Amino acid sequence: MLNPNLDEIQLTKDDYERYSRHLILPEVGLDGQKRLKAASVLCIGTGGLGSPLLLYLAAAGVGRIGIVDFDIVDSSNLQRQVIHGTSWVGKPKIQSAKDRILDINPYCQVDLYETRLSAENALSIIEPYDVVVDGTDNFPTRYLVNDACVLAGKPNVYGSIFRFEGQATVFNYEGGPNYRDLYPEPPPPGLVPSCAEGGVLGILPGIIGVIQATETVKIILGVGTTLSGRLLLYNALDLTFRELKLRPNPVRPVIETLIDYEEFCGIPQAKAMEAQQQADLQEITVTELKQLLDSDADDYLLIDVRNPNEYEIAQIPGAVLIPLPDIENGDGVSRVKDLLNGHRLIAHCKLGGRSAKALAILNERAGIGGTNVKGGIAAWSREVDATVPQY
Repeated sequence: MLNPNLDEIQLTKDDYERYSRHLILPEVGLDGQKRLKAASVLCIGTGGLGSPLLLYLAAAGVGRIGIVDFDIVDSSNLQRQVIHGTSWVGKPKIQSAKDRILDINPYCQVDLYETRLSAENALSIIEPYDVVVDGTDNFPTRYLVNDACVLAGKPNVYGSIFRFEGQATVFNYEGGPNYRDLYPEPPPPGLVPSCAEGGVLGILPGIIGVIQATETVKIILGVGTTLSGRLLLYNALDLTFRELKLRPNPVRPVIETLIDYEEFCGIPQAKAMEAQQQADLQEITVTELKQLLDSDADDYLLIDVRNPNEYEIAQIPGAVLIPLPDIENGDGVSRVKDLLNGHRLIAHCKLGGRSAKALAILNERAGIGGTNVKGGIAAWSREVDATVPQY
């Protein structure tokens, strides 16, 4: 209800006290606070971006907030997902988020959708809300959110983060561009590492999520200049902001219906290829590896293809660090050849994916076959040596 009948909206005595700092702003005032109270916002995801966003929308007085998420709180989330606390580890994120929102603002209506957003349910979930905020971390869902917002005529407040960099903009607002103007085609699966693999500065999503909250409030109030048509780029290491202009592409395909976004992004094909590679790959369990290490055999070379900073966190005894990027650029291939000396090659990483990729490169470029440690050092920590840190 971006243009509500303000005569029908009343502020309570508690509202006047709670939002006094808004009310004395000429750009907000009574009418603006009524707009916030009448507004409804849907947040897709309660992770790093959704956490600060939801906290500030609730504190600002947004009357109705919807949350879509089906994940549970993990201890690794707590470094950046500040809406969740230690007592909520192992419990649903949306319940944790609702509990915190109502602690901040008990007068906010909180709608929970504990489900994966899909082409089948997206339009019905989005329909009741004035603004949609995308706090997701994968390309299929971003395209889905974008296309559903285009079909439903809803503004889409976008943000993304990786390592020390973030970006934010507003899509599908007042004739401005949408996500397909920024990314006409999805990148190949696996090209962009996840935060679980590449890492993220815990403070970074706070910055980008607060920018998303700011844009959402400005859209509701109808004040200021939004980021529509501008992609804001933030670098935390340099503490710099840059802008890129975005314009609607006159020849972009018309969005007429929601599609299979996993298929559109090549996910099934990538999974099938990965499954085939796994079928062709020799594997060893961590238990079998432990038996090999204890046997004092010396006819193998165990390599660790993680990054050096990961190696500092945790190691499997006897593993030689040869990071995957070194193998990809060729230096690591030469080093493996020098060290192998006719021995059996065994490779591991955190979970098993990067080491499988490393073995495929070694086989393709140098004819070196090898065995992958199933589950990587994470499985080693769970099943063999609990003193090895999980990360």
